[in-house]
Amino acid sequence: MKDYEVIIGLETHIQLNTETKIFCSCKADSWEAEPNTNICPVCSGLPGVLPVLNAKAVHKGALLAAAMNAHINQKSYFDRKNYFYPDLPKGYQISQFDQPIGKGGYMDLPLENGETRRVRIHNLHLEEDAGKTKTEHGARLLDFNRCGVPLVEMVTEPDLRSGDEAAQYLIRLRQLLRWIGVSEADMERGHLRCDANVSIRERGSTVLNTKTEIKNVNSIDSVRQAIGEEAKRQIELVESGGKVQSYTLDWDADSGKLKKMRSKETEADYRYFREPDLLPVVLTDEEIDAIRADLPELPLARRARFEADYQLSAYDAEILTSERSLSDYYEAAVHSYTGEAKAVANWMMNDLSRMLNDLGKTADQLNLKPDHLAEIIRMVDEGKINSSTGKSLLKKVEETGKAPAKIVEDEGLGLIADSDALRKQIEAVLAGAPDEVANFRAGKESLLGWFVGQVMRSSGGKADPKRTREILLELLSKE
Repeated sequence: MKDYEVIIGLETHIQLNTETKIFCSCKADSWEAEPNTNICPVCSGLPGVLPVLNAKAVHKGALLAAAMNAHINQKSYFDRKNYFYPDLPKGYQISQFDQPIGKGGYMDLPLENGETRRVRIHNLHLEEDAGKTKTEHGARLLDFNRCGVPLVEMVTEPDLRSGDEAAQYLIRLRQLLRWIGVSEADMERGHLRCDANVSIRERGSTVLNTKTEIKNVNSIDSVRQAIGEEAKRQIELVESGGKVQSYTLDWDADSGKLKKMRSKETEADYRYFREPDLLPVVLTDEEIDAIRADLPELPLARRARFEADYQLSAYDAEILTSERSLSDYYEAAVHSYTGEAKAVANWMMNDLSRMLNDLGKTADQLNLKPDHLAEIIRMVDEGKINSSTGKSLLKKVEETGKAPAKIVEDEGLGLIADSDALRKQIEAVLAGAPDEVANFRAGKESLLGWFVGQVMRSSGGKADPKRTREILLELLSKE
């Protein structure tokens, strides 16, 4: 068998998280609405209506273009994309064709082997969504709630080489969309949808062969699996003397199989022409500069800075920059703590992450603020509380909103550090365990840990462990 490589380009449809649709005042996100209850004459395509452009959709589309290193066009146009599906009530979709809001750009994709793949962006354009068709009891049912929902369609160049790389691209894209606040990017709710264009060629060739398009992949795992299945099918077809034809394929996640839907359309099939009911979108230099100024430090740049500035491992930096609010929280806690940044990372990656998962919250939703976490870590460092008490304080602060030091004072959670009081506790423990004392003095030094545990138990966990060990060794060394 010849050595083949897989050539993949992705078309992603990104639902912008505006309050209203792109050309009317209907609610944009109607996931839980009853079918056909979130529509109006504009988005349902009734004759005689006129669209009005949502300025926030333009801003968010341009912000995404900036984040993808794309050129933001000062003037862009809307076009009519003509096709006849039951879920498209107007018989055309308002989209952008030859002069979209963004052109070019790229995303640098870190791969698992340590290399970086540059995924180039062909174009990035605004458009309205179509409705939804589903089959129930043998009947085809139409729901127009999604008609007019604002989308950015982003098309990559054929730069990806495996289903795994395509999955990694989508993971990074989803992270970026949430990071800059333009989309919730929830694939289960249809906020991020992906079509994959797949072809094969002999390794070393530069020819782009006939491609197929895979639709209806609604999870990252499905994208990975569907691309793998289609690449395998094409290789087997070519090896057996067949020829790949340009088809649109439907992915069935339940069976893990692809089936032909129809022959793939070309641009000529859509008969694009300028949308006569909308003026051009014009952005001034000042507006474009303001959009770029709104762009925060992006995830990969922040990850690299965390490694350099805070001496974190690549793994720790990756986890702590997985979400913008989490990375903001970490950096604020580090600045408040002023000690080793790694100590804050350890608390966040273990105890705080567990609490976030249990509560179903993001870091910016916590009552436990970054300076509270820093205060708890400092109290453990200074021996005012032990680590077990510190971990319990996370939950107490979250539930009450009180300062950690106040809770420690009110509930008497501080360590017994007074030497006289601690000595009396230890003497009582030793007096109640004569056999263990004798065994320790006879050479069984492993009993020291047992004695520490008994002191901690008798003190309700309030004994200073370090001072406890010192006094134990002092007393046990005496005959």
